[in-house]
Amino acid sequence: MTNPTNTYTVPSVSITTARTGASSKANELGMRGMQVRAYAKRGEQYLLIKSPPASGKSRALMFIALDKLNNQGLKQAIVVVPERSIGSSFANEPLVEHGFYWDWQVAPQWNLCNAPGVDEPRIAKSKVDAVRQFLASADKVLVCTHATFRFAVDELGIEAFDDRLIAIDEFHHVSSNPENRLGSQLGAFIARDKVHLVAMTGSYFRGDSEAVLAPADEAKFETVTYTYYEQLNGYSWLKVLDIGYFFYTGRYVEAVAKVLDPALKTIVHIPNVNARESLKDKEREVSDIMHALGDWKSTDPTTGFHLIETKDGRSLRVADLVDDSDHTRRSRVLAALKDPAQKNNRDHVDVIIALGMAKEGFDWIWCEHALTIGYRSSLTEIVQIIGRATRDAVGKERARFTNLIAEPAADRSAVAEAVNDMLKAISASLLMEQVLAPRYEFTPKNTGPLTGFDYGEGGYKKDGGHNVGVNKDTGQIHLEINGLTTPQTSEATRICKEDLNEVVTSFLQDKTVLERGLFDKDNTLPEELTQLRMGKIVRERYPDLSETDQEAIRQHAVAAMNVTQQAKLMLAQADAAGGGTAQGNTALLDGVRKFVNVRDLDIDLIDRINPFDAAYAILAKAMDEKSLRQVQASIAAKKVSIPVDEARELAKRALQFKHDRGRLPDINSADAWEKRMAEGVAALARYRAMTKATQAQEASSNG
Repeated sequence: MTNPTNTYTVPSVSITTARTGASSKANELGMRGMQVRAYAKRGEQYLLIKSPPASGKSRALMFIALDKLNNQGLKQAIVVVPERSIGSSFANEPLVEHGFYWDWQVAPQWNLCNAPGVDEPRIAKSKVDAVRQFLASADKVLVCTHATFRFAVDELGIEAFDDRLIAIDEFHHVSSNPENRLGSQLGAFIARDKVHLVAMTGSYFRGDSEAVLAPADEAKFETVTYTYYEQLNGYSWLKVLDIGYFFYTGRYVEAVAKVLDPALKTIVHIPNVNARESLKDKEREVSDIMHALGDWKSTDPTTGFHLIETKDGRSLRVADLVDDSDHTRRSRVLAALKDPAQKNNRDHVDVIIALGMAKEGFDWIWCEHALTIGYRSSLTEIVQIIGRATRDAVGKERARFTNLIAEPAADRSAVAEAVNDMLKAISASLLMEQVLAPRYEFTPKNTGPLTGFDYGEGGYKKDGGHNVGVNKDTGQIHLEINGLTTPQTSEATRICKEDLNEVVTSFLQDKTVLERGLFDKDNTLPEELTQLRMGKIVRERYPDLSETDQEAIRQHAVAAMNVTQQAKLMLAQADAAGGGTAQGNTALLDGVRKFVNVRDLDIDLIDRINPFDAAYAILAKAMDEKSLRQVQASIAAKKVSIPVDEARELAKRALQFKHDRGRLPDINSADAWEKRMAEGVAALARYRAMTKATQAQEASSNG
């Protein structure tokens, strides 16, 4: 019988930053790095700000909105947030004393997030009336929820908002799906073209298959991107971020003690009641977690926090946001957590236990550990939860995100679900590694040096073969690649510079890619994933771009993903051999240099690298033989022959092969990729023969 409290880790990410202090340094106008970048584009009608939690998006919006109101002729600014608690981020702010031209001021009656009542159509009429009154007033700023704004637009019409700024916070809640009401309304605003829009998000991943904006609408937005790498690298205190996934057997409340450190300021997110890990009794689960921390003593009458005595005699203050049976107590707890007088008091609270709260927009700078039980299928949610722990605070040098997941086990009835959770955990760890890595600037071989990049001793050398440039301000890495396709349009160029993480996200969350890349490696060629599957994902995501631009985006995305993985692998090998001296992103730069110096980078080489090799190696070490066999058997059972769309794509690659080499691929070739292309040609021929036979039979029947 397996130990019920056994836990072990699967692929993890450890990020070490340089602590340059740049993220917190303000210029003469009181703006930090990201805010300066966003303010420089304040004249754009449609602006999309993609920036991680704690980078200052709320303040950036204030600067931009005030300029639009005072210099660009807009009548009013309406700030729209997903939930009422986030409305406090847009409260009055004295900006003049820090060097800016105007203060940010919101009259109390126009911050509808503070108004009583809930955001439901039946009860929200008073808030819609308030929006109507605001639009007719001389006041300048209104703050409301997404729901209130949707109801107001439905009742008042989009024309009522002409010549105003609409700022959408947490923009990933929007979708281009017609059933997403806010997304449809924004599409109508863009079509009318009478408002300015500023969209802000800490994660541009929705976590599902829906696009945030339709491609034609997205192309109208000017994008400001500030990466996690820049944000973390520019902190003054936080130096290390650890991301780990742990599998456990038995009940999670018995495994929690293995990963819950009472000495760390922690947010614990328990699983949704419908999740596999849930014990279906949320109050009992909270009680068991508190018992793992120590002995319950009493409840603070002022804050509503539970007081727990640990085994070493310390007293912990625990905020329970799960129990909603006593609304008075819960309101007291929420008020205590949001008390501005306690923001800089590290000892105000020690542990927060939550279910659906304390995620996006929740600002507790002292959080050192975000512990999440049960896998979250949305990358957006994972990024938001990690963001709770990545605030910079005095004396806080290390932070961690831990995801505790039920492991696959032969005696479980939900084996397939457990396997799926494991695949998603690996996907998320690889994705977060990509999100946290420096950005890459790829160019064809011998393009020349880029402005702002340092190429090391001797500088850039044409035909040197191993040039790697680093922009020390942004962390971008410049790599030259043989045979790289260059994007032809401004939109494709923008995607290659700004949105590669979105493309990589779609690839790594593709279940077929995960299954075949991790557990069917013997029967899957890297090119099937990097060329065919990635090519299909790019075509579906950007259908209006030319084939040349689609191929350029595919190549850039594969290069970014694989260079990161190979650099990490080389660092791991160096550490295993005893030659490693550093971990994380600061060392990743050296890993990239070593990787490039090992061989001459070209597209064929990049396409032949399996991006899952490192993940598979770590998984093989972490999982016991029984579980790993079970996973592989589950995947093997799903094998299928070459589908028609893949056969068609293989045939196209075969034509390119013929163009390059003067002959078609040989199905008996020793080269696995050449053989696979030939198999695709043969499969497509069979499909076409079957289609002709069916058509002939139908014609005969109709005749």
